[in-house]
Parts: sequence; C-alpha cells; structure tokens
Amino acid sequence: MYENEGGFGGRRGGFSGGRGFDRGPREMSKAVCTECGAECEVPFKPTEGKPVYCRDCWQKKRGF
Repeated sequence: MYENEGGFGGRRGGFSGGRGFDRGPREMSKAVCTECGAECEVPFKPTEGKPVYCRDCWQKKRGF
C-alpha cells in the first residue's frame, strides 16, 4: 500500500487519529442561554427562533 494515498487514515485527508476530520480551531459565537439567561459561547452561529443552551443547561437537558 502507498503511504501517501488519500482516503481513510491517509496523509492527505480522511480521518485523523480517530477524532473525525481535523478542521482546526472552531469559531465560537457569543449567545445567551435560553434556559438560564447566562452569556455563553457556542461552536455554531445561533439561528433566530431556535433555543441555545450554555454548557451546564445543555448537560442537564441531555441527562449527563
């Protein structure tokens, strides 16, 4: 097998280290938690009309 092949686990893309795709640092967006009203940062751009939860409220809702 060629070392520099692309695809899964190859050096030119694919999965890296079993963590999924390596996209670099995430761009965080500021938001206000729908549940508790605390200011927080989320790894996505919030959509108007959809709830946004801080880390603590998200974990409570998910049952962790």
